[in-house]
Amino acid sequence: MTDTTASYSTEPPNVASRTLKRRIGEIASSALMPIIRTAARPFLGGETVEDALCAATRLNAEGAATAFSYWDGGCETLAQIEDLGQVAIAALADKAPASYLSLKPPALRFSKDAARRLASVAAAHRVRLHFDSHGAAVADRHNAMLDAMLEVLEPEYLGTTLPGRLARTRDDAEWAIARGLNVRVVKGEWPDPANPNCDLNPAFLDVIDRLAGRARHVAVATHNPALSREAIEKLRAAGTSCEIEVLLGLAPRRLLDWAKANGVRVRVYVPYGSGFVMNAIAVLRRNPRMILAITRAQIGHLSKSLSRG
Repeated sequence: MTDTTASYSTEPPNVASRTLKRRIGEIASSALMPIIRTAARPFLGGETVEDALCAATRLNAEGAATAFSYWDGGCETLAQIEDLGQVAIAALADKAPASYLSLKPPALRFSKDAARRLASVAAAHRVRLHFDSHGAAVADRHNAMLDAMLEVLEPEYLGTTLPGRLARTRDDAEWAIARGLNVRVVKGEWPDPANPNCDLNPAFLDVIDRLAGRARHVAVATHNPALSREAIEKLRAAGTSCEIEVLLGLAPRRLLDWAKANGVRVRVYVPYGSGFVMNAIAVLRRNPRMILAITRAQIGHLSKSLSRG
């Protein structure tokens, strides 16, 4: 029986172990929330799908495609996660039909019934769904949920994530190819006891080689410009539909410039939800120019407020 209320974690072990540091960061970040909730909304996603769509408006104007994912706080019930998923599917169908929604199986308690229900809603709205990866220990349950979803959702509207660092990924790649799923390739954040000394870049390209010429569509999800370029070139040479996928605010400019110059579509993964704050702070720390842009936007917001007063 699925425990629909127990707490869970969708974070990799190396992140979850930094609990004290994370708590301190959350407390320190609280002072920034008034700014994040106003002027920063178009730059950093937000707490709701409406906030995320605000960021997507700017990204779409810049020529980027988008994907959305609810980043939970680890304490939501299954019913809450499922309701949030249904709301997001309806919102994407209405305002961002070319986007997709990425789900986290642990938050859904690995429930095949819940996955099937969300897939039915997605089928009705013609919205694409995708699963983030969460390590080798839960990969079989992850795949079982996708098989349940395929009962009601066509494979072109469903995708999975393949981490290069997992020893089992070669088999999972064959599994995904056989089902005609869309695939996102990542290096992977969860360590694999079966592959502890994995060389991440060659492992990433090994997955790309396995998918080239065989997969329906491949998203190359790395912020390493050289690795991303090599992967895209391999996929294009094999005639495989592909794109670059990056996390909001973290893509290197040279990667974006190369993609534009070579006609490669870039999709930006936009996180939102109760786990949004720490992501927003991390993005700001890595992007000083974004802080300047947000500050200017905030000054403009205050100026308008004063002029109305």
